[in-house]
Parts: sequence; structure tokens; C-alpha cells
Amino acid sequence: MAKPKTRYECTSCAASFAKWQGRCSNCGAWDSLEQRTVHDSAASRQPSHRVGAVAGAGESLLLSEIVAGGVADTPRVCSGIGELDNILGGGLVPGSLLLLGGDPGIGKSTLMLQLAGRLADAGSRVLYLSGEESAAQIGMRARRLRVDGGRRLRLITETCFETVERELARERPDVLIVDSIQTVYVSALDSIPGSVAQVRETAAGFLRLAKSEGITVILVGHVTKDGSIAGPRLLEHMVDTVLYFEGDGGQAHRILRVVKNRFGSTNEIGLFRMGSSGLDEVGDLSGYFLEGRSAGEPGSAVVCTIEGTRPLLVEVQALVTPTGYGTAQRVSTGYDSRRLAIMLAILEKRLGLPLATQDVFVNVAGGLRLIEPAADLGVCLGIFSALRDKPLDPLSVFAGEVGLAGELRSVGHMQRRCAEAAKLGFTRLVCPQLRSGDNGGSKIETAVCGRLAEAVKAALVK
Repeated sequence: MAKPKTRYECTSCAASFAKWQGRCSNCGAWDSLEQRTVHDSAASRQPSHRVGAVAGAGESLLLSEIVAGGVADTPRVCSGIGELDNILGGGLVPGSLLLLGGDPGIGKSTLMLQLAGRLADAGSRVLYLSGEESAAQIGMRARRLRVDGGRRLRLITETCFETVERELARERPDVLIVDSIQTVYVSALDSIPGSVAQVRETAAGFLRLAKSEGITVILVGHVTKDGSIAGPRLLEHMVDTVLYFEGDGGQAHRILRVVKNRFGSTNEIGLFRMGSSGLDEVGDLSGYFLEGRSAGEPGSAVVCTIEGTRPLLVEVQALVTPTGYGTAQRVSTGYDSRRLAIMLAILEKRLGLPLATQDVFVNVAGGLRLIEPAADLGVCLGIFSALRDKPLDPLSVFAGEVGLAGELRSVGHMQRRCAEAAKLGFTRLVCPQLRSGDNGGSKIETAVCGRLAEAVKAALVK
């Protein structure tokens, strides 16, 4: 038997060194190296991944042959959950590796068990690996969710990777769900499950199995206090798709967001509602986020944003009150606070609004986070409306980026925005100059404005 090797690995960046040192030379973190004993076993000598589905290991192929042979047109597998299929670009890709992250109790295990049941009912062989719960606990959840799966859904409660690998070779499933990756360990490594080395090696093992055997592998990952997936950052680089399950414990809805997708677009979102019998899909996202809106109230503006490829209407609420302290407050929920500071400076400089002595509060209704710059116009108009106590046109939607000079900059996909606004009964879209080739459609009126001051006049109730 080969003699074990001692290595020192950084807990911050997963860099490996032969000797201990006080500071990691890769990321600069102090006192972050931990000793690891690596046994040179056959399992640890296996390559991280193997390209054997199309050609032998190490063989090159012509791209034209791959395209002509239809290898590039791998059919997707419908998950049976429409919102999940939409954000993935049409379904699960065989041989892909997905990573799902989210806060504790957000519903990751519920979603995965529902997914396993839908796939099994559709004819796929599914293996559900649980390293955190017993079979009895999962059975209780399955009974509540009305998940059965027949003879195509199997459950294994195991944390040793080598044992799981043998079970995969015996069962040969189409889909493997791992809940969670932080509980699985490789016996060749002398470190606890969830450590940097274990997470890296187990993820590499599942990557190898996915690519060589054509199994769709879904990994569930814990998140840290700052919201990122626990473990080394290289875990997100290894997988094909990264999904984040977001939501507020005080609200029933959950947002499934794609932040990385090698087989489709990113920043797509799917909406679910948590109920007594599990997660239910919400197809009409715009209608859900505008539910309960008080039309005609000062400070309320409806913004049309694009999440991935999907247009979405959300309400931005603003409240401006005289400050009772020495320094005015700027509080933002769902909109970047630094971006809000820029918008306030533009309103003060270009429109002469006295905001230095005012507390400003901005909230995106429904708990959604607005990332696209097209939300700038709605935020500015909402603040203006709240300060002057004048309502905005309740049948108008706003979309546009605001520049530092007070000019409005064009945003894309105006046809989609107009169609979504018209579908919900809005009659006008206040926006900047349309881009070349984007006519905005003919479903609703488009009020084109070049400056922020012009948009204010167009947006106020006549």
C-alpha cells in the first residue's frame, strides 16, 4: 500500500501546498491552511472527468462532424415542472451537472422530491440520495407531497461516495439527486464531510459520473451567511447550471433563479407558491407581483423589467418624508442602494429636488430584486411622485436607464415589454428613444422621452 501524503489546503480558496505557511500565497488569507492526509488509492487516482460519451479519452473530433452527427442536438428531458423547464431552456440535459442553493428551510428538499416524483411518473429512473434525513423522514414528506414514483424512484440514505458509485453502477438511473453535497465524503481523504477537500473531490466524482455515464446529476448545496453556496467557489465553476432558491420566510412565494447555464440563458426566474401540499407553480408572474396594487397612489410606479428572456411587471414604491435626524436616511429593498444614491443625486442636480433633508425609502413590492438598469426611470418617477405628493398615471408603465446628465438611455426588448404591459391592461409605455429595429409593437402607445424632465411631465396624471 502506498504511503499517505500530507498536504496543506487553504480553506478560503482550496489551494494546495506541500508545506505549511502562515499566509496563503494564492489568496493572501492568514492562518487558513489545514493539514490533509491523502491516501493514494485507486479511487483518488481516477481522473476528475472523462470525455468518453462521443470518443475515446484523449481523441479529438471535428466540430463539423459533431454538428452533422446530431450530437449537438441532445434531446432534453421534461421535468414535469413547467417553471423549472422554462428557466432551464426547455428541460434537463442528459449528462449535465446542476447545483441548487438556498437558505435553510426555503424548500430545496421539497422541490427536489417533487421533481423526483414528476420525473419518475414520466418514465425516468431516478435515484434520490439523502445524507441528512432518514428514509422515514423522507417518507413522511413524500406522503404530504403525494409523491410515489412507483418502481422508478429509489431512495438511498448514504454519505460514502464509493458506496453511492457502486449503487449507481447497479441501478443505472437517468437522474441522480444529491441532498446535499456537503454530507458526502470520499474515504480516501482524511477530512470531515463538508470540508473544502471533500466538497471538491465529491463534486469532481459526480461530474465524472455525469459526463461518462450520461446521468443528469442535481446537487443540493448549503449557503453561507452572505448567501453564496458553501464550499470552494470552484464548485460553481465545475457544474453546468447554478440555481438559487430565494424567498422570504414571511411570504409564501419562492423565486428560483438561474445564475449560470451552459445550455440556455441566465438570470431567468421561476415563481412558486409554498402551500400545505408543497410548491405550486405560478405561471402569471406579472399578475402575481402586481396583486394588491393601489393604483393612483403617490410614489407608486410600475416598472417593466426583463428577467432573462421574460418580461416582468413589478411595482416600485417610494416614500419621501422630512428627516428627523442630522443625516437623511436612504433605505432600499430590492433595488441596489448605490444605484439609488446615484438616482437621488441626478434628481437633485438635474431637476432641483430638495432631497438632502428628506428621508427616502424605496421598496420593490413582492420581494423581487431589480437588477436591470431599465428600472431607473420608474424609481426616479416614484421618488418625484412621493416628494410632490402627485400620483403617476395608473395605466402607464415605465422602462428606461437614466444617465448622469439626466438623459434617458435606450433599453432593449421593447416589443416584449409592450406585449406584457398590454396583456395586463396598461395603455402606455413611457420610455427612451427606441433602438434601431425595435419598433415597440402596436399593442399600446409608447411615449418617447429624451430627458428625465420630459418623462416626469408625461408620467403625471393630467
